[in-house]
Amino acid sequence: MSSSKQVSGISVGMLLITVGIVFGDIGTSPLYVMSAIIGERAITESLIYGGISCVFWAMTLITSFKYILLVLRADNKGEGGVFALYALVRKRAKWLVIPAIIGGSTLLADGMITPAISVSSAVEGLRYLNSEINTVPIVIFIITILFMFQRAGTRIVGSSFGPIMVIWFLMLGILGICKIIDHTEILHALNPMYAIRLLIEYPGGFWLLGAVFLCTTGADALYSDLGHCGKNNIRVSWIFVKICLLLNYFGQAAWLMQHQGLKQVDLPISNPFYGIMPEWFLIFGIGIATVATVIASQAMITGAFTLINEAMRLNLWPKVRVVHPTDLRGQLYVPSINWILYAGCIGVVLYFGESKYMEAAYGLAINLTMIVTTILISTYSYVRRGSYTITLAIGITFLCIEIFFLVANLIKFPHGGYVALIAALSFIIVMYSWYKARKIKNRFLEFDSMKDLLPKLAELSEDQSIPKYASHVIFMTSANYPSQIESKFFFSIFKKQPKRADTYWFVHVDVIDEPYTMEYEVDVLEPNLAYRIDFRLGFRIEPRVNLFLRKVIEDMVERGEVDITSRYESLNKYQLPGDFRFVVMEKFLSFENELPFLQKLVMDIYFFLKKISLSEGREFGLDSSTVTLEKIPLILTPPRDLRLKRIGNMQEEDLTDLTRKR
Repeated sequence: MSSSKQVSGISVGMLLITVGIVFGDIGTSPLYVMSAIIGERAITESLIYGGISCVFWAMTLITSFKYILLVLRADNKGEGGVFALYALVRKRAKWLVIPAIIGGSTLLADGMITPAISVSSAVEGLRYLNSEINTVPIVIFIITILFMFQRAGTRIVGSSFGPIMVIWFLMLGILGICKIIDHTEILHALNPMYAIRLLIEYPGGFWLLGAVFLCTTGADALYSDLGHCGKNNIRVSWIFVKICLLLNYFGQAAWLMQHQGLKQVDLPISNPFYGIMPEWFLIFGIGIATVATVIASQAMITGAFTLINEAMRLNLWPKVRVVHPTDLRGQLYVPSINWILYAGCIGVVLYFGESKYMEAAYGLAINLTMIVTTILISTYSYVRRGSYTITLAIGITFLCIEIFFLVANLIKFPHGGYVALIAALSFIIVMYSWYKARKIKNRFLEFDSMKDLLPKLAELSEDQSIPKYASHVIFMTSANYPSQIESKFFFSIFKKQPKRADTYWFVHVDVIDEPYTMEYEVDVLEPNLAYRIDFRLGFRIEPRVNLFLRKVIEDMVERGEVDITSRYESLNKYQLPGDFRFVVMEKFLSFENELPFLQKLVMDIYFFLKKISLSEGREFGLDSSTVTLEKIPLILTPPRDLRLKRIGNMQEEDLTDLTRKR
């Protein structure tokens, strides 16, 4: 049974896992949403009723309708997320790579802020037990342990995520019910008119949408976890999660209505999340909240690893090291991203100090991610159904809602929102430079006919006057068709150093949109001389070409399609296999190029990123002991008017003597 089928079936176990790993981010929002809505305003009926009404309808329209009912339909062979959705539509609309880059970058930026604000909000509850306590060192300690733990994977801890998060959501629901009973009139806020009046009549009410939006953060992360749990399990468990969240939100609102006329600083406990807890339960609530925020942060970090892994497969991110801590397919650890996110989280904690200041930076970046998702899902709806009506209905409806939220979130920019956008812009520069530079390179990639190469290879292989380079020489080729070969191979094989071999192998890796495909095809270019192997690998499969090729050649030997026995007499009589050597050609930007400023900047960034990323040998999973790396200059635009003037002439008699010597 395939993995996608396994996770699609509904069971108690899968529902428990889903609650544990999917809803952590959105599930910890009650820690700060109502506090952000109140801000420094006096508590009034119009503010509380309007605010909680906005929360209900935001969760219903964006999370329930858009993501749970609509976006989860767009699964790429069971996988979800911005890049998985982009992979479904990129062939129909290549320009969507720009929105996809923006969406992926803003989601990564959000990954820096989520652990900081979530853990800070939970730990700051300790101040209600001891007002003198400094929570920043505690938050930094917890975040440090969290990121250091990533190397070990989450298999052991993952088994406990579900029960802990069930306890968390039950706690939210029970606490909310206890306060709703004291003020049942708060349920009237289900009427959307309260939300409309807040936005229209309350002074500055429209700008409160920036705080309301925080209740939807985590919806995109929910979609990214589609491959781990399946859409059916997510949809069913969302019913339980949403009920518990809404009960807690309405409970907080009911508690606030008992303190009308006061400001947040005047409340017995300033954060309404902790305000609805009985005094004897406060220490337990803080502990459970802290564990829940760690789980939420873990889910966000794991999602970032998955996102970067998919970006590499789609050639939107430099090749970096990816570790599989356990034997589970979904378990990834990307060291470079782990420490980038860690540095970002620590920077956010130190810069803002308290969660109430982080709220200003939170939401703006993820708002852009949601807009990108709307653009992609609208395009997907058209590709899937071919209906402009459905496409426009989806696009216009959700774009209008999310643009309203974006405009309201823009007020956060000078108050900390710029931090999230600067982080997102850094990721955008990396992704766009990598993508654009590859496009520039490919424009100048020259191909020759394989038919022209084969006769020369045959002669070279039989030329005893040239020392044998290796029994089997393997080249990584980017040519999409067996009839083509890059011109640089002529230079490498015949000019740089003649590479005489018994057999030549040309290997091509094609990363396809299906996540876990592992297929190959063999083309016999010339029997016992030249072969081409085409691997078709899913974008979530690590391209371990060294291992894959060994398996392919073993199968070919068993079928009698190739003989890899060494042709050296001393080795041949013992039927020993010949040696294999990979030749990897790495390009560098030649000084001969004269590029426009922007293109030169993109290429400079690209080659800088290549220096600090994996080499092409490690990128394809090649054993370094069998790899030869050759540097080849990349000349895109050679100087046009190169006029060299010769000065000084040889004497006529010297020229005659030189001619005679020749």
